[in-house]
Amino acid sequence: MANPFCHVELASTDVGKAKTFYTSLFDWKISDMDMGGGMIYSTFKPAEGSPGGGMMQHPVPGAPSAWLTYVLVDDINAATKKAASLGANVMRDVTEIPNVGWFSIITDPTGAHLGLFKSK
Repeated sequence: MANPFCHVELASTDVGKAKTFYTSLFDWKISDMDMGGGMIYSTFKPAEGSPGGGMMQHPVPGAPSAWLTYVLVDDINAATKKAASLGANVMRDVTEIPNVGWFSIITDPTGAHLGLFKSK
């Protein structure tokens, strides 16, 4: 499939509770990464061939916990601009993840959120 799903991410209101739930339910192995500025990003890789993922404290105060999927793109800037030209709202413009790649977050014309990702 062109542009496959490549990463899933949980923005949680209670990361500790989420970690306990998902490690108990699926036996996921979770590793914490200090992203600086007090942010901890917890990653997991459920099974060979499956997209990996991560979880973090929800960055929007008062928002509910939610999963977000990311799609792999060849050109993050072009894909983000194309999405906007097709009616998407760019929630987070292209942002670098040091030593990893770049991402953006869009809301499609129906209101669904989607992340775009370009690996370094």
